[in-house]
Amino acid sequence: MNHSNDPDRRPIPVRDRRLSRALCHGLIRMGISSNAISLFGLFAGVAGGVLLALSSSVTWETAALLVAAVLIPLRLLANMLDGMVAVGTGKTTRVGELYNENPDRLSDAVTLIGAGYAVGGHPLLGWTAALLAIFVAYVRVQGRLSGANQEFCGPMAKPQRMFALIAGVLYAALAPAAWQPALDAFDLKGGMIAAVLVVIIVGSLVTAIRRLVRVVHRLKELDT
Repeated sequence: MNHSNDPDRRPIPVRDRRLSRALCHGLIRMGISSNAISLFGLFAGVAGGVLLALSSSVTWETAALLVAAVLIPLRLLANMLDGMVAVGTGKTTRVGELYNENPDRLSDAVTLIGAGYAVGGHPLLGWTAALLAIFVAYVRVQGRLSGANQEFCGPMAKPQRMFALIAGVLYAALAPAAWQPALDAFDLKGGMIAAVLVVIIVGSLVTAIRRLVRVVHRLKELDT
């Protein structure tokens, strides 16, 4: 089940590994639909974002951060497996595209906004990162609708955004207080998660520009 040659699917090398294929076949044997997997991914992403937001106001902040750091990659795993199951069962549909895209946008927004309210985060940075994540995805989809291929280039596509956030959340949860950075620039005060959100914001801006340039170049080729 090799999906790497489809230009309209995000290139994910782990998709063709033995464990990924085994998980896919197991889900197919259990009769779990790709849309159900997409909804599970939405639940994991939203729950992770809620836990991040709660981490700044509860006494069990470390537990909240650690569980969020598990839920975020579970969401990414579901995002990969839903497409694999759809292709594996031959049940790719237009409705399935809605299940594939819309939960992703909501998960991105809730997770990043939640990170803004997390311990060591900053609300303005969380909202900004969420808006830019949606814009990056919009450029990709709009490029496809305009006639170009979908552009999945980074440096801060969805997997990179989430992996950066996971690393920041784990650091915030496990590193001693003396090792936690203090962000204090442009009246933005925060810690490790705020610093990661700054990286995500800058990377998302670069990613949006790169995708726009590629889409424009491709559309000009098609017009000649």
